[in-house]
Amino acid sequence: MNKTALKADILLVITSIIWGFAFVAQRLGMDYIGPFTYNGVRFALGSLSLLPLIAFFASQNKNKPLVYHGEPLPENQAAKPLRRTDHILFLLGSFAAGTVLFAGASLQQMGMQYTTAGKAGFLTGLYVVLVPIVGIVLGQTTKLPTWLGAILAVLGMYILSAPDHLGQINPGDVLVIISAFFWTFHVLLIDKLSKRIDPIRLSAAQFAWCALYSIIAAFMFEHPDLNAILKAAIPILYGGLGSVGIAYTLQVVAQRDAPPAHSSIIMCLEGVFATLGGILILAEPAGLRNIGGSALMLLGMLATQWDVIFGGSNEKKS
Repeated sequence: MNKTALKADILLVITSIIWGFAFVAQRLGMDYIGPFTYNGVRFALGSLSLLPLIAFFASQNKNKPLVYHGEPLPENQAAKPLRRTDHILFLLGSFAAGTVLFAGASLQQMGMQYTTAGKAGFLTGLYVVLVPIVGIVLGQTTKLPTWLGAILAVLGMYILSAPDHLGQINPGDVLVIISAFFWTFHVLLIDKLSKRIDPIRLSAAQFAWCALYSIIAAFMFEHPDLNAILKAAIPILYGGLGSVGIAYTLQVVAQRDAPPAHSSIIMCLEGVFATLGGILILAEPAGLRNIGGSALMLLGMLATQWDVIFGGSNEKKS
């Protein structure tokens, strides 16, 4: 493994740890405020937290381009002048990423009102299975391990979220499962955009779009209250600075040097850390059903990446 790939993998592991424990923060935050208010404040905070970083890099490297024309430029090569199409690409790209991010984050946050942090972490991880399956539509070959992984993941999902009694489907589980489809599109979209647009500025812009949507939704469907927001300050700070400002940006930076399927392998550990955080901090049950379902889902996620795990040296970036 070369140094660039190793660096990307380390960044993705850190991302998984932060995101896993963020499920705990998301649960705690909604003890005081609604899901749209929580997301609106944390994504706004995440976007603002990147502005000093953007200013720092701008002062250090005035030649750093907003949009890459082909391959990223060497440090000592001057950036080409921005064209009108560059501004349009940045605006539309960040708008698309922010819109998909809003859909995924909103569904996940609403679902977490009714389910545990551990279950939400693994159900969200379905995108790891969905990424290669969506590749079929994009003309990519899907081999037997992918289908085996999908079957294992679906079985694990059923064990985790199946109702104890007929007709008692957990609405939180359903919402989180639907959100996984949007996370799938987000991973694929970021993979394409991060190779064309400066990743830090892309992150800040998509967070700003997501925050704007969330704040509008909060005033439409909730009653944002400053005192309640202050009571949820610690979960919001973790969600805004940690999960959004740091982790999403690490994802964007890492995905410039790691293919989406490879990224998904490491990010599937998010569910493991979410379960660990739920047990240690929220005292969530670690029963046989939860452990068994989680284990099957993790095996399914890893199975879909069989070729990458055992043939990683031959993997090419898409």
